[in-house]
Amino acid sequence: MNEHEPTLPYRAPGHAPIAFGPTPLHEAERLSEAVGVRVLVKRDDQTGLALGGNKARKLAWLVEDAIRRGCDTLVTAGGAQSNFARMTAAAAAVAGLHCELVLGGREPARWSGNLVLDRLLGARVHFVGSENWLDLLQRMNDVAEGLGSRAYAMPIGGATPVGALAYLHAADELLAQMSGPPDWIVLADGTGGTHAGLLAGLPASVRVLGVDVSRPPLPLAQTIPALAAETATLAGRPAPAGEVLVVDHCGPRYACVTEEAREAVRLAARTEGLLLDPVYTGKAMAGLVAAAREGRIRGTVVFWHTGGAPALFADEYADF
Repeated sequence: MNEHEPTLPYRAPGHAPIAFGPTPLHEAERLSEAVGVRVLVKRDDQTGLALGGNKARKLAWLVEDAIRRGCDTLVTAGGAQSNFARMTAAAAAVAGLHCELVLGGREPARWSGNLVLDRLLGARVHFVGSENWLDLLQRMNDVAEGLGSRAYAMPIGGATPVGALAYLHAADELLAQMSGPPDWIVLADGTGGTHAGLLAGLPASVRVLGVDVSRPPLPLAQTIPALAAETATLAGRPAPAGEVLVVDHCGPRYACVTEEAREAVRLAARTEGLLLDPVYTGKAMAGLVAAAREGRIRGTVVFWHTGGAPALFADEYADF
């Protein structure tokens, strides 16, 4: 597995249009009325790459790093319906690279949702037969080692300082779109890279609430501060001062659908025509709704829409 320690200062990506921006920020009036706080939606589901999502921003930086290192194959891992896997395959296609995806579980009899897109985009898919995070990482490392120096291996979600740089700059983008900083940002936390990047780029007055939807091996409250600090250093920014706030909404296991998430997906769809997914953004919205109705968040809240709607078309989530 490659060690991602780019030489400072790091150059911004520009070789290919992997991510499009700035993404829209819009007032969600009917949703705000339903939950009892002012909600703005940052539309990173509209980053353009292969139906969009927050991972496009990270991949713009990660692909640049891969090419700079002379790699010709992107390797990563995730769940069967991984958004990062789908977008890694797309980013590889844009940049003229190969792509190897290591996915959890067994190969289904019928491919649906993101899996259809993985294949369409030309990725080679390896099913591990296990959903265990450590098994996925081990198989990913084995695949990368088999390819040698040609492989650019990215951890699940692209949660490295290079990937998180994208969200340090996305924080600048958000602040430029507003007349003043928001009180809160709420987002889904899978591996914590987006959360860490935002912390590295935002003033401490903006509180970022991450809704943990994956329960990684190390607690996010432990990994996010370290990643945020590394990201700030990489960008030449001051050390992050914001508190790391994480609430759990994974459910009994990763990728299961909770009833709260199901209700939140329907609420967003039926108030704003906003499509969320049942694994990430639906659970993040469920976390926002609960926190707002319990009075734990107030003022202006930005819901950072990280994408993922293709999962709505997966067979296992077809009962909405």
